[in-house]
Amino acid sequence: MTTVPDGGGTFEPATGDGPLTPPGSAGRRAADVRVAAEGLIQIRRLTRTSGGDPRTAPAAWELARPVRAVALALEAAGISPSAVDTDGRRVATGYKVRAGDRPGTAVVEWLGPPGSGAQGAEERELTGCARALAELGWEALLYRGPRGRRFLEVEPAGP
Repeated sequence: MTTVPDGGGTFEPATGDGPLTPPGSAGRRAADVRVAAEGLIQIRRLTRTSGGDPRTAPAAWELARPVRAVALALEAAGISPSAVDTDGRRVATGYKVRAGDRPGTAVVEWLGPPGSGAQGAEERELTGCARALAELGWEALLYRGPRGRRFLEVEPAGP
């Protein structure tokens, strides 16, 4: 977890299974995401033993928490998360990150409310997610799953 600068608690990246960002707080959320992303790059810089660009490989902290790390990378790239209401119904179209089947991996899906057209846009949107993740040292492979839905399997990129 990352502490938010004003002492407002801890920062949690949007995984796509949380509530919508309340109206009027989008600017605040963007600032918190920017601070968390900059903090993560600083962690990479300080813990990187091989030198070089800290954007090329996830830090140990990220490897232990791939869902949070991948969600932060996507949110920091300006990609919108999906969201659910208090009854668990999907109310916004965007990415959803969950744990992968193998340790150290995450899965990214593109979801939206019924009739939102999310399925028709998923290949294009997931390709954009994969590009954003690659810039931060993650490898994201596009697969077609049950009922033809596409998803990304995300793991740290190889050396």
